[in-house]
Amino acid sequence: MTETSPSARAVESRPTQSIWPGLLLAAMIAGLAFALRFVPGLGMLSPLILAILLGMTLRNTLGTPEAAQAGIAISMRLVLRAGIILMGLQLTLGQVAQVGWLGVAVIALSLVLTFGFTIWLGRVLRVDAKLTQLIAAGTSICGASAVIATNTVTRGRDEDVAYAVACVTIFGSLAMILLPLTESWFALGPRGFGLWAGASIHEVAQVVAAAFQRGDEAGQFGTIAKLTRVMMLAPMILCLGVFAARRRGGQSGGGKAPIPWFVFGFIAMVGVASTGWVPEAVLDPATGVTQFLLAMALAAMGLETDLRKLAAAGLRPALLGAGAWVFIMGISLGLIVLTGAAG
Repeated sequence: MTETSPSARAVESRPTQSIWPGLLLAAMIAGLAFALRFVPGLGMLSPLILAILLGMTLRNTLGTPEAAQAGIAISMRLVLRAGIILMGLQLTLGQVAQVGWLGVAVIALSLVLTFGFTIWLGRVLRVDAKLTQLIAAGTSICGASAVIATNTVTRGRDEDVAYAVACVTIFGSLAMILLPLTESWFALGPRGFGLWAGASIHEVAQVVAAAFQRGDEAGQFGTIAKLTRVMMLAPMILCLGVFAARRRGGQSGGGKAPIPWFVFGFIAMVGVASTGWVPEAVLDPATGVTQFLLAMALAAMGLETDLRKLAAAGLRPALLGAGAWVFIMGISLGLIVLTGAAG
């Protein structure tokens, strides 16, 4: 049975409650998250991560205003879906072609193997299945964005989302620092290192920060490789929706697939961007709007996250996140070396 968040219950019990206070609160937190990136030491964190941290701080100190509940629910649903749809404008099929079929194969195989390994390890560690899926998606695809997108199908608790985001933030940041320090051991070359960074590090911003330390060629190739990996978010969510329907059908004798229709909007935006008809004057602001909408969604999730419930999950999910991180680093490096994709 799916657990209903307080904000969702608020919408059900108060259908006439205004959505604007909650939307405004989420937007203010998102705006503050963007502003904080200019503070020394915080620039390495994406606005998405800062937004959920700010939301959690407010929720667990002053509390979330009752009047904001309806708008918070909208931010976690409609605003989130709009942000994911617009994210498709950042990706093109031409970028995939630049990576090459061998590079795409390395990225795809690393993703699938990491997701499967994380699900298996979660069962071994007896971590909640929904939290395991969120950590698996965040590690194997694209960090916080993948976590919140996957949760539209997984339907975990807000605390599960927060824990998964914390895992991908911590281990993605470690990867961002460690990869440039270890690259000289393997002599991958600029393209090989860029591919390794793009195939293994969690967040796009973390990939950019790590890959460009090896030079412009590595930075540009790493960014393209990472965006190719982000494109795989759509089929992953669709597959998870099918599996979720089968699981519910087996438990109750029936079950309807929770089809995330917004994913088709994401795919459509990739198609639009791939035509080359959209001018840069539109694409650049769209990227900022996308990040802002996703930051609003994560701010709303932070406003619904109780740190006491988060702490109750214990250290096993953190061990799961660490294991998944080590696995994707190792498997992607091994595939690059074995296939010669670094050349």
